[in-house]
Amino acid sequence: MTTISSWIIAQVIKLFVGFIRQKKFDFRWLVGTGGMPSSHAAGASCLATAIGLDYGFGSVHFALAASFAIVVMFDAQGVRRATGKQAHILNKIMDDIYWQKKIQEGRLREFVGHTPIEVVAGFLLGITIAFFAQE
Repeated sequence: MTTISSWIIAQVIKLFVGFIRQKKFDFRWLVGTGGMPSSHAAGASCLATAIGLDYGFGSVHFALAASFAIVVMFDAQGVRRATGKQAHILNKIMDDIYWQKKIQEGRLREFVGHTPIEVVAGFLLGITIAFFAQE
């Protein structure tokens, strides 16, 4: 429940950050990927921290959870961010082709990954939530 709570809290924070930055409400910030903070990093780091607190930070349980968290955060910041950049470029190409009336296609999602700072913020949020949940 702590891990799910950290994901939900990160998504709600993301909603408020998006509202402050864009000066408008967009429901996709609550259920979508990308944005500040990373809910993937928050959930994975919360899970690893909670397991470390319960089973010990020297346990095999923590080692597995920490490895999982590292992969999730690397993916959120690296692979999925690169995918978003590629989608942005492809959308520009599609716009050029569309305006020349040669093809008509839907747009690709550009915000699928996170910046390093969004991942770090999610990481710290997850750890904080896990510590508060243990008390």
